[in-house]
Amino acid sequence: MTGPRILVISPDLMVTSRLAGLAGGCQASLATLRSPAAPAGAGPYDLVLLDLQGLPGDAAGLVHETRRLIAGLQPLAGGEPALIAFGPHVAKQRLEEARAAGADAAISRGELLGAFPDIVSRWCKPT
Repeated sequence: MTGPRILVISPDLMVTSRLAGLAGGCQASLATLRSPAAPAGAGPYDLVLLDLQGLPGDAAGLVHETRRLIAGLQPLAGGEPALIAFGPHVAKQRLEEARAAGADAAISRGELLGAFPDIVSRWCKPT
């Protein structure tokens, strides 16, 4: 598969399963990790999705830990992949904390699942 490569960091098998189905419709490949502390393989990835609901810890710490993980991956030709944090729409403060900590965007889970093709085309650099 030559489309975008996406890394999802989430222990939630339901969300990773739904995202895998959506990724196939975008000709994207999807890899998953259960936490940002897990080994991620070499990469590179075009997009990293971070589940703020499924992972324990504060949003800023999760974003910083994920940024460290990204820094250790094989880089893309154009730089680091975008980091999109997602969580429940009612967790506005947690989403804001992720954005303030350095996530490129923080969106609701519903937005991620409902607008996945648009998100992929917006954040993944064409190869």
